[in-house]
Amino acid sequence: MGRQLGLLIDRQGRVDMLIVGDPSSIYIPELPRSRLGETRLRGLRLLHTHLAGEALTQEDLTDMVSLRLDSVSALTVNELGEPGVLHVAHVVPVNPAASSESKPYDVLPPVRWDRCEVDFAALVAALEEEFARMERAQAEDKGRERAVLVSVSSAPKSVQERSLDELVELARTAGLAAAARMIQRVDKADTRHILGKGKLQELEVLCLQVGAQIVIFDQDLSPSQLRNLAEATERRVLDRTQLILDIFASRATSRAGKLQVEMAQLKYTLPRLVGKTPAMSRLMGGIGGRGPGETKLEIDRRRVRERITRVKKDLEDVRRHRSSTRDRRSKAGAPVIALVGYTNAGKSTLLNTLTGSAVLAEDKLFATLDPTSRRIRFPREREVILTDTVGFIRRLPPDLKEAFRATLEELESADVLVHVADASHPEVEEQIEAVEGILNEMELSDTPRLLALNKWELLSEDEQAVMARLYPAGIPVTALKRKGLIPLVAAILGRLPMDALVGPLDRTPENAPAHGREDAAVEDWLADWEPGSGLMQ
Repeated sequence: MGRQLGLLIDRQGRVDMLIVGDPSSIYIPELPRSRLGETRLRGLRLLHTHLAGEALTQEDLTDMVSLRLDSVSALTVNELGEPGVLHVAHVVPVNPAASSESKPYDVLPPVRWDRCEVDFAALVAALEEEFARMERAQAEDKGRERAVLVSVSSAPKSVQERSLDELVELARTAGLAAAARMIQRVDKADTRHILGKGKLQELEVLCLQVGAQIVIFDQDLSPSQLRNLAEATERRVLDRTQLILDIFASRATSRAGKLQVEMAQLKYTLPRLVGKTPAMSRLMGGIGGRGPGETKLEIDRRRVRERITRVKKDLEDVRRHRSSTRDRRSKAGAPVIALVGYTNAGKSTLLNTLTGSAVLAEDKLFATLDPTSRRIRFPREREVILTDTVGFIRRLPPDLKEAFRATLEELESADVLVHVADASHPEVEEQIEAVEGILNEMELSDTPRLLALNKWELLSEDEQAVMARLYPAGIPVTALKRKGLIPLVAAILGRLPMDALVGPLDRTPENAPAHGREDAAVEDWLADWEPGSGLMQ
């Protein structure tokens, strides 16, 4: 025939499929997934002919890994169709801790076709047992699922690496273990899969190597890309927005926070509702596509839109309630100091140290979602309200930013904004720039603002000197120690309206402290001060 022939053979030795190719290759059609799990093999092996006497090609090996075939064999034949040499390869479990050069397959030495002694049944049984053992070991790895992180962008590799570092922290916050990462720099992303065909196969190999159940893309995926990727791989596929939404959903505790997260999730889901699930027909709505799928699809979309309308109404009620609370605070004359900054910069820790509170403060992104206010009681029964707000992040999903408008409105009524930055973070400059950009978008540039350079004690003397040159107006602080907050408290009080305070820090002109004595006054106040305890929502 002058064509390659291929057989897909099951574990009982029965031919499952006959494939006729062209002189140089065969095409394996879509295979059923009924028996395919996260790490199990498919239960089929491929035996096919090579007409030019060549060994197994890289395409053969890639197909074996990506389709998770038990093995692949190439039988050379001469011009008369007589068999010659048999080349065999099979997949092998790869230890995630092994070198990145480790291959997920093993190629056996070629032998004459009539001298092959491979016991395929025993080989596959041993492989399945090893895969199962690795799966159990991975499941015991602190109970966390493993994920491969992927970045596809036109940005330089160093920029993508830094962005993936942040994605690793997001994955850790969501309870995932970042097992590996992949970077592809492209001028324009593939509209169908975001990754090219070769990279997609490489990704499948990498997932198999490290035992990953989830693939997370650092970019936002279009609905069609998400569908196509889900069809191309048996693993769950998430993008950056989905991961952030999942974190927010797990962290929200108040009714307002839950409503805000639900609103963002609904807006994200709506354009991704398609009539291509096992529960409905593949027919889509529209001309030429009328059918049972249209009814189910439109019902789902209508229900989502109705729920969005209800959640919007509830969020408006939350905004009105918080607005009235802010009005009461304003009438009471208590100035408001709002803590803002990049997520995990230390805002909640600073609130706890200043007020003696026990607000949740973890070394995770978005540990705090709901705004929390505490009062600091100054001498002579004067109070200041200190508010902790949700942390910012670069490329915050627009729907999420809109949904959390009620939370961020707390900043609009603040008398002073304290921008808390993690001075020890390698990307502190980018984080400060991102937060300042969001504050300017919210038209808060006129509100008095202070920059608190937290975790100052973690910097070396040279690093402290560099930060001092970069941000001469920055105030070094150590949020864990009250003594380390004296300059910050003095600066905050110096920015408040003159009629907001009385006592040792009286702002009336005749009693204003001399320049340079404010730190000492604050130190005396801190020594005698006992924090208030009331939750001011």
